[in-house]
Amino acid sequence: MGEAWSWIREAVLAGGLIATLITVLVLMTGSWPPMVVIESNSMQHDANGEVGSIDAGDLVLVMSDDRKNIITFAEATENGGAYEGYENHGMPGDVIIYQKNGGTDTPVIHRALLEVVANTSGGWDVPGTTLRNVDTITWTFDILCPYHGGDYNLKVEDWDPVHEGYLTKGDNNDCMIDQPAANTQSQGSGLSATNPDGSVGPVQTVKEEWVVGVAGAEIPWVGAIKLGLSNNSDSVPGSTWTKLAITAFILLAIPAIWERVANRVMETAPEVAQAQLEEE
Repeated sequence: MGEAWSWIREAVLAGGLIATLITVLVLMTGSWPPMVVIESNSMQHDANGEVGSIDAGDLVLVMSDDRKNIITFAEATENGGAYEGYENHGMPGDVIIYQKNGGTDTPVIHRALLEVVANTSGGWDVPGTTLRNVDTITWTFDILCPYHGGDYNLKVEDWDPVHEGYLTKGDNNDCMIDQPAANTQSQGSGLSATNPDGSVGPVQTVKEEWVVGVAGAEIPWVGAIKLGLSNNSDSVPGSTWTKLAITAFILLAIPAIWERVANRVMETAPEVAQAQLEEE
């Protein structure tokens, strides 16, 4: 009975710790779920993966956009701007998690390139740029695009956003922007989405209400376990499995090492020696 009670107590303590951790994360991020597993390599910066960028198999905190002002790539690269030099996950600007067209597809986690805001006069404003009250958006980003045998800066030309919101792109998607209407033919076709009415169409400018949250801190490699169990591990960098195994070994070894050190300290403590003399 004593051994069974010990197992029950340990299970209750473990469950309590997990519940406490989840509660703290929810309170800290203001969102549910407070973390997401990255399932694709669309934000990957290095073929072997790297800490600091978002790789398949990473866990990423989802910060509520109500608690964090979204800073776009355009604002983070504006000369003399309020957010000049700001970076998140290895590049200028914030990475947002959004529902494509407000539908039920798996959310996308990509970088916000710019925000389109309606001008009271009827045109469009783009914070972080010189564009004010324009009919269409034409802007060049400091992002190199390799095509036609050379390198060119990513350019959006005569793009009509239709409604307010964010223009987005995966860091690892070369120069293909998520919104097809903003791409040139050489940049790629963009993304499609299942709309709330069940129809399928191109991804539109990301409305504020479609934003699930902003990508916060990452916990590398841990989410690869889920992808491996779901047979969705092809996108995970090969080195991730090695790093995950080493991390797991270290975490498992720490309690054993700590116990041995603690026992050694206790054995050499003056109080223990004194107690032994008194017993003799």
